[in-house]
Amino acid sequence: MPNEEPEMERLPGRAASYWIESAPGPEYPAAPENVRADVVVIGGGIAGLTAAVLLKQAGKSVVVIEADRIAQDVTGHTTAKVTALHQLCYADLIDRFGMERARQYADANMAAIGLVEGLAREHGIDCDLVRRPSYTFAQSNHGRKRVLDEVEAATKLNLPVRFVEDVPLPLHTEGAIVMDGQAQFHPRKYLLGLAQMIPGEGSAIYEGTRALDLTVGEPISVKTTAGTVQADDVVITTHWPFDDKPGAYYTRMHQSVSYVLGVVLGAPFPDGMFIGAEEPSISFRSQPMADGELVLVTGQEHRAGQGGDTRKYYLALERSVKAAYPAAEVRYRWMTQDNITVDHVPYIGQLAHETPHVYVATGFKKWGMTHGTVAGRILSDLIVGQANPWAEVFDPARFKPTAAAGAFVAQGANVATQMVEGLFRSEGHHPDRLRPGEGAVMTVHGQKVAAYRDDAGVLHTLDPTCMHMGCTVNWDPAEKAWACPCHGSRYSGDGRVIHGPAMYSLKKKEIR
Repeated sequence: MPNEEPEMERLPGRAASYWIESAPGPEYPAAPENVRADVVVIGGGIAGLTAAVLLKQAGKSVVVIEADRIAQDVTGHTTAKVTALHQLCYADLIDRFGMERARQYADANMAAIGLVEGLAREHGIDCDLVRRPSYTFAQSNHGRKRVLDEVEAATKLNLPVRFVEDVPLPLHTEGAIVMDGQAQFHPRKYLLGLAQMIPGEGSAIYEGTRALDLTVGEPISVKTTAGTVQADDVVITTHWPFDDKPGAYYTRMHQSVSYVLGVVLGAPFPDGMFIGAEEPSISFRSQPMADGELVLVTGQEHRAGQGGDTRKYYLALERSVKAAYPAAEVRYRWMTQDNITVDHVPYIGQLAHETPHVYVATGFKKWGMTHGTVAGRILSDLIVGQANPWAEVFDPARFKPTAAAGAFVAQGANVATQMVEGLFRSEGHHPDRLRPGEGAVMTVHGQKVAAYRDDAGVLHTLDPTCMHMGCTVNWDPAEKAWACPCHGSRYSGDGRVIHGPAMYSLKKKEIR
């Protein structure tokens, strides 16, 4: 927002993802006007590329289309923990789904670690993959009880867990659950390695090709910004489904934003990956780099588009880092955006009853490295007709509003509130008062306008109506972007769509 206090002007580190900067990778062409394959995979993140590799190994011709660059959007901004210890989840899973389905969830995520390791080893992908223990630590008596309950639940599921009193971090803790034999890696190096296995023998990767529409038939036709792709089966792994009306996914998920700082501590980091059990949680993991060791610190979660002045989250995270490690130097900062389903289990399977041969993977709940790998395995099995032992718990058709009634109603109420508030929201005074790098939604001559002045001083004026379902976007000053508070679509300052579910850019709007 215009004319903020000086503290908000100073953000820690450089606005860049270490993963993207350290592994730039090759560029792939846009799709030709007409393409035909056995399977089209829409979205080039970990779920899409894993599915594509497995399908090609099964003898299918596969075309991957990506709106921007592969392994760069959500996967390029992850913390890249390859673990089945998802903060605290197993006690809740047993309570919500029962032992059988909770065991499916646990087995699937444990198997995903082995699948990642196996693919990397088999194909010689150098991606900094190492096995490490994963910790979820408590910082209060209440948190300790929840951790102990999680140990009990995970033990019933035969997971390799134990309780420890001491956590090797300079924080006050009240014990932790530890899961041994987990892993971490460089996600871009891994996925760029997988991508090399796809082109050839009728298969291909196309970048800069956004899916716009889908027509079910024999074959299925996918309309893109480049032309048409036809296939017998379609896999949608666009993080949020680009076509979210079948199955009403917009009613049963929300997008959550977290913030990441890449920090140099000046001292060795302990062996392990760490996350707090309580909110606001904080997460730590290390990553080797050319000149030492980078520690990724993550936290400060809020609903997408609803965070207010987002710069405060980076500053709060920096204060937490400095409290634990006073000599820490922040080198990088970036935000990450994740989908949360109403029952906290991903949707992996057929998109909707009325869309046979169209499959989806979404709602990874901030644990996309294992869930995305699980999705690749399940979806490839479904397409080739292979029974999968984990598919039941992730099946999108499991959803019944009564099974997660509170969260379902809360999601609908939240969207309705944001839509109404957006009709009356107005910030700032006039676009002429915006400084370079500032943006705001304001009323000018009785009309709502989203105005942004870029770093070169050029003013961009836009219709603030989100192109997904008509909510009013908010300005995100930390990322210099527009964010929809209803379903999480994001746009660059000049209105270009950069994150779905929206497929089209904000409309230009002239003001006088």
